[in-house]
Amino acid sequence: MSIKITFPDGSVKEYPQGTTLASIASAISPSLRKKSVAGYVNDVLVDLNRPIESNASIRLITTDDKEAWEVLNHSSAHLLAHAVKRLYPQALFWVGPVVEEGFYYDIDLGDASLSEDDLEEIEKMMNQIVKENIPIERVELTKAEAIEMFKGDPYKIDLIENFEEGTLISAYRQGDFIDLCRGPHLESTGQIKAFKLLKVAGAYFKGDANNKMLQRVYGISFFKKEDLDKHLQMLEEAKKRDHRKLGKELGLFMISEYGPGFPFWLPNGMILRRELEQFWYDKHMQEGYQLIQTPIMLNRQLWEVSGHWENYRENMYTSEIDEMEFAIKPMNCPGGMLVYKHSLHSYKDFPLRIGELGLVHRHEASGALTGLFRVRNFTQDDAHIFCREDQVIDEVTNLIRLFDYFYSVFGLSYHIELSTRPEKYIGTIEVWDKAENALAEACRRVGKEFKINEGDGAFYGPKLDFKLRDSLGRIWQCGTIQLDMNLPERFDLTYVDADGERKRPVMLHRAIYGSIERFIGILIEHYAGAFPLWLAPRQVDVIPVNPELHTEYALKVNEVLMKNKIRSHVDLRDEKVSYKIRESQVKKVPYSIVLGDKEQEQNLVTFRRYGDTKQVTVTLDEYVEMLKMEIQNKGK
Repeated sequence: MSIKITFPDGSVKEYPQGTTLASIASAISPSLRKKSVAGYVNDVLVDLNRPIESNASIRLITTDDKEAWEVLNHSSAHLLAHAVKRLYPQALFWVGPVVEEGFYYDIDLGDASLSEDDLEEIEKMMNQIVKENIPIERVELTKAEAIEMFKGDPYKIDLIENFEEGTLISAYRQGDFIDLCRGPHLESTGQIKAFKLLKVAGAYFKGDANNKMLQRVYGISFFKKEDLDKHLQMLEEAKKRDHRKLGKELGLFMISEYGPGFPFWLPNGMILRRELEQFWYDKHMQEGYQLIQTPIMLNRQLWEVSGHWENYRENMYTSEIDEMEFAIKPMNCPGGMLVYKHSLHSYKDFPLRIGELGLVHRHEASGALTGLFRVRNFTQDDAHIFCREDQVIDEVTNLIRLFDYFYSVFGLSYHIELSTRPEKYIGTIEVWDKAENALAEACRRVGKEFKINEGDGAFYGPKLDFKLRDSLGRIWQCGTIQLDMNLPERFDLTYVDADGERKRPVMLHRAIYGSIERFIGILIEHYAGAFPLWLAPRQVDVIPVNPELHTEYALKVNEVLMKNKIRSHVDLRDEKVSYKIRESQVKKVPYSIVLGDKEQEQNLVTFRRYGDTKQVTVTLDEYVEMLKMEIQNKGK
């Protein structure tokens, strides 16, 4: 019996029933078969050797596709677990998913523990299993068979119990190792060529601090060794750029044991932060935003109305005032709702753009705290935009242009993801479809491509997420535009329309930086601490060749710079000029100027830029104008 297979180009061919993607790829060309890793059958990603029993549309996945990298890393996670099981027979395994940084496996070794030094031994065993070229086979089990196979393993039994009776449960076997898994996987362990185990960390079972602490081993895998080498080189560069290391060296911020997760801003960091805030304020005023500030603590009743008390209580800090329960805000939105309700609104007021740099607090697990990237208090650059339904596309279009402007200033490229209706949602499907189409149309109007992130929207509405790419090619989630169908209803927000009727406004949440703290952490690593002139805490180091002879002129130059709002510093220490210049470079100061006899006599400055050995001599007036223009243009 034959079946019809439809290819991506629309062509249709007949194959025997039970044919596989592997045999189809071989029939097309040997080179395609060699590059094929998995494939889609009726939009479901499956192994190359899964039989196709009925008419289907297919798409082969080759080593050039992102999905292939995910299949490779998923198989590499099982390779890791197989090696650990051989070295530590008592090992039990929780989950081993693919993540953006590669893969990991959560492991229970009983009384044994792993250190970074043990990873080399595990890698040797992984390489041995690769040499054995063991076939990777899919096994389908009934629930009873799965329970019997994994009896004595509480982690797998916990997973199996979540399946309904009658459901077939898939597992993957490679030699003497088997684990539950949806797949797909490579055909054999021999296809895994270039991998590296990166680190060991602790992770609670199911992420719950009340459960046992497991050991999480991270790794990454590539199809080519040169790609792995390139990635490892990037990781080494990332270590040098670590914002925690540079933050300390450059005097930007600190974290005290008296306040884990609560950053202290040091003088240099405060300058950087204020420049970012002022840039934000100035641009938003140009864009017609009205700025507000809402209280940090508000009554429990407000959080009950917003839904946070029921759904987010464990992440909130609370206190009691006048025998009433209050909460420190984890989000700015409810306060923004009260500001809107403070006045009556007409359709003529729209679009109404309300912005706030609001400090919020969230209780994060101590093990999750990471420098400025994961903290317990941070400032969100929120804005809540209220508009009519017919204004949504235009407003989102304007927002995308605004986001594009901000990110271009910092040299950050990005892509957009449209997250659609999740399984649990409020509102009607018709309203959701209309909202999703509005976000998509806004992207098309400004010529921005977007990726659909199916089912990842918030329960209250779809959203556009902006994924930034830094100078090392790493992806960061920062900006977001969310269409909210929940809070206007909960807070009974209305406006008076042209017909005199009260109607519900459409509400957009948006943030560009996302969190100022996290954004600064990203910028530190993006620039490797060498900030552009307008952001640099210290912009110029003034270095007299001989402090006894040139101090007066150095102080004059410094005074001129300071009067022109250029942050400069005079180095009058009794050290060699070469030492002072080198230290200025270490501190990543954008400009060092050296002043000697010629400069003093002719009112000149001789400067060099950070990272450049070339020296340039200009008049003091020319130098000041040059700096002012560079600051004004944000380095563009």
